[in-house]
Amino acid sequence: MKWNEIWAEYGGRLSWTACGLFFGLLYLLVGFWHMVVVALLTLFGYWIGRRKDLRSGPLLPWGEIREKLAARWRPFR
Repeated sequence: MKWNEIWAEYGGRLSWTACGLFFGLLYLLVGFWHMVVVALLTLFGYWIGRRKDLRSGPLLPWGEIREKLAARWRPFR
């Protein structure tokens, strides 16, 4: 079999097995809680990158927040 055929047939299994092996080795080397922190940071980075790729706008609507705070604290000026 050629590599393209193998990848087309078993690509998901190969990639997820590699991910499992990577996280298993990470668990053995640094421990469970460090691995969880690394996984959460990776997911957070993916989430921010996905929002940027989809052009979803800013993570927080800074303009709206500033206007609400300015309107709320305006009477005390």
